[in-house]
Amino acid sequence: MSKEKLRKDKTCLNCNHEVEQRYCPNCGQENTKTSKSFHHLFIHFFEDLTHYDNAFWRTIFYLFFKPAALTKAYVSGKRLFFLPPIRLYIFISFITFLLISIFPNKTVKIKDIPKVKIGNEVIVPTIDSLHIEEKSVDGLTKVGILSQKNNDTIKKILQQTEEIDKKEVADFGYKSINELDSIQKNGTEKVKVSSTEYWFLKKWLSVKEENTNEEIIEKFSESFTNNLSKVLFMYMPVFAFILWLFHDKKRWLYFDNGIFTLHYFSFLLLLILTLFFIDKLFPVFGSNPVLGWIHFGIKSIGIFWMIYYFFPAHRRFYGENFMLSFFKSSAIIIINLVIITMLIILFALYTYINIH
Repeated sequence: MSKEKLRKDKTCLNCNHEVEQRYCPNCGQENTKTSKSFHHLFIHFFEDLTHYDNAFWRTIFYLFFKPAALTKAYVSGKRLFFLPPIRLYIFISFITFLLISIFPNKTVKIKDIPKVKIGNEVIVPTIDSLHIEEKSVDGLTKVGILSQKNNDTIKKILQQTEEIDKKEVADFGYKSINELDSIQKNGTEKVKVSSTEYWFLKKWLSVKEENTNEEIIEKFSESFTNNLSKVLFMYMPVFAFILWLFHDKKRWLYFDNGIFTLHYFSFLLLLILTLFFIDKLFPVFGSNPVLGWIHFGIKSIGIFWMIYYFFPAHRRFYGENFMLSFFKSSAIIIINLVIITMLIILFALYTYINIH
């Protein structure tokens, strides 16, 4: 029962009916104060999603450790003791992508690069000038090109820039949009590109010219992560359709395949979130060989369970023999992997060319 304080006014705000107790006998609305605290809104939101009872934890346990049991129970009509599939997916998806976006990725620390003084000029080495190895520096010192003092300084610079990210965004052989336009206008037919390629390359180069490599990587990662949940949600009907194609249309409706898909994608997101937290948790305890092996073992088990889960889930839900279920499961996974890979590539390209 709600613990909210009742309004002194006994007139229902919803239907103007007289309310003698807590709930309106006409429309059922609770006669409490309309102003709510943030704490109440948060608790109410979580309660709506999880019911705040054993249904939430029972659902999570079945989803994680009993492949297809949750789907079989729901399809057979046993729905009171579990969260509805759509509500479950929305909740897990929201929590997963929210927490992943809150926890920052490891940032590369670039140490201060010492200045090299040659004569009266002070030269600050650039990253591009450091693409040499220590052996090469020693060789230059032996032949007398570098003094031992400069040798030590350059080695120090190399050691302090080992953590610099050397990722470079591809330019497809064009240094600028002007170069692309010039080749497209004055070049031979052999070096010219099609109108579609030209449009894509111009978009790509414009992003590269307006942003540094670090900005491109940062903006791309942020946009890609923030919108990936939408891509997954839009792909689920395709996944359910592929399941529908592989099974008896009279026995298994598209609805049944859709419920299986919602539960399977919820499991994947939940396991991804679990592995994400494991990666964040173990570094807190420091670098220890034993902890490193434990971390590796837990992650390996998690990844194996993620790959293997679909096979028993498929066999138990559709009730087929082992070999038939194995071949169908393998075919379904391969087809979906091909489609998802193409979709992710297209989504990545779309994300890149829309970087501002």
